[in-house]
Amino acid sequence: MVVLNKIYTRTGDAGETALGNGARVAKHDARVNAYGTSDELNCFVGVARLHAQGDMDAALSRIQNDLFDLGADLCRPDMQQDATADYPPLRVIAAQVDRLEGEIDAMNKNLEALRSFILPGGSPLAAHLHVCRTVARRAERLCVELAQSEPINPVAVKYLNRLSDWFFVAARMANDGGKDDVLWVPGANR
Repeated sequence: MVVLNKIYTRTGDAGETALGNGARVAKHDARVNAYGTSDELNCFVGVARLHAQGDMDAALSRIQNDLFDLGADLCRPDMQQDATADYPPLRVIAAQVDRLEGEIDAMNKNLEALRSFILPGGSPLAAHLHVCRTVARRAERLCVELAQSEPINPVAVKYLNRLSDWFFVAARMANDGGKDDVLWVPGANR
């Protein structure tokens, strides 16, 4: 269990931060960018929840918890179990990806096929979910970039990829099942 008695520690004043294994890195390190962006995404999900109710709010709550799991996963560069660690690293697992896929399939059953690209917008919830979608894509890109130089859990990348799809389909659901989607009209203002 995490205990936070004191919020400021002054240990980051010189531009470094500690990873989950205690290693010190620059605050602009690729790993910090990756898990920092997943934290930013979690904040946007919290804003979206201001407009969500019922099953949608419950799903977004689960996603927020998953995003903390993702941050815990990404902040631990050691992919192997460390015998000296107090507990094993928390890793995102395939079941979390599978759950997203099941939820996407269930939502998508109620939507008509797309015949145009969608502009972000519509209802307040849909607009916020589109912001979540794009931040999830950025977090995914940062994880893919990190994986070029350091080992990361490949399921973390899959989770973010599926999550951005989830936000897209959820945004359509939030637009009255796609009826209020804002469609792109190519060249409309030329």
